[in-house]
Amino acid sequence: MPRRVPCVLMRGGTSRGPYFLRSDLPEDPARRDAVLLAAMGSPHALQIDGIGGANSLTSKVAIVSVSSQPGADVDYLFAQVLVNDAVVDTRPNCGNMLAGVGPYAIEQGLVPASSPETLVRIFNVNTKKFIEAIVQTPGGRVTYEGDARIDGVPGTAAPVKLSFLDAKGAVTGRLLPSGNATDPVHGIDVSCVDMAMPLVLARAADFGKTGYETPAELDADRDLLRQIEHIRREAALKMGMGDVAGRVVPKFALLAPPRQDGSISSRYFVPDNCHRAHAATGAICVATACVIPGTVAHALAGPTRGSARTLGIEHPAGLITIDLEISETGGVPDVTRAAVIRTTRRIFEGNVLVPESAYT
Repeated sequence: MPRRVPCVLMRGGTSRGPYFLRSDLPEDPARRDAVLLAAMGSPHALQIDGIGGANSLTSKVAIVSVSSQPGADVDYLFAQVLVNDAVVDTRPNCGNMLAGVGPYAIEQGLVPASSPETLVRIFNVNTKKFIEAIVQTPGGRVTYEGDARIDGVPGTAAPVKLSFLDAKGAVTGRLLPSGNATDPVHGIDVSCVDMAMPLVLARAADFGKTGYETPAELDADRDLLRQIEHIRREAALKMGMGDVAGRVVPKFALLAPPRQDGSISSRYFVPDNCHRAHAATGAICVATACVIPGTVAHALAGPTRGSARTLGIEHPAGLITIDLEISETGGVPDVTRAAVIRTTRRIFEGNVLVPESAYT
């Protein structure tokens, strides 16, 4: 008989996936991953036998529990479940799925609600970093209705403000993991930056692209994808991340000057296809790179000044705005906080049926 595993399917930002209580999943990581693969239907191109959406943006999982960390209310473990491979990657964070953690935690009774807003202090288990989420809770109840609009999602919803605290070196432990603002990799200048998400950044023009192509156009260029992967894997070695074949971090972004009202244009790869919009953590990393002298992003965006800076990252679906708080020591910028507005929606709740074989 299959086991019933309680979960809530939620949209978080421009991503979607099930949210689980950690207590409802096996403690052993290998068995936990086997359950997640079975629940999502991986590996299969359509994830036909599970609840995954057959796309990297809809094959994500959030695992939430009461936190034992001082200063945190809940722990959040993010899992990227690969669609075509039996792999569950828990090394990265996901800022979009993060948007649903606060509302989920409140509605599961893990965090008491106040009115009209509730501050949920989240410890990201993947990166060992802290995030503050401000959730709209008028009358002490989570509301998903509101006037906030984010590009890449239809309609409007209640805003969730996410503030990333000291997100430098989220995976590698260093803001510039290679030790340099720019490194040559196979004849291409790249910047390796780790802020909320480790990223390899490059000029689109160096790949023969404008940087304004649609995701479908970029995904159709198989030679481009092979070149990006070749450079990503070599850059990862410089970042101290080892062989990242089959892994989803570091991510990769092709950058270009802004075309509209933003600070820079970005095409974000996840990593083997182009994001239809942009990851929130990736946008924080791109924005941070824009204020670091010597990076390819800084050269394209131009210099910015001031201790509080708002940068707009243009992407295929519109714009994502990042607020940075910066202190400078000896002229070197230090990003102390990065904030972004996301929205979320509770889609359904119930049980996913997992074969008994996944537990053995």
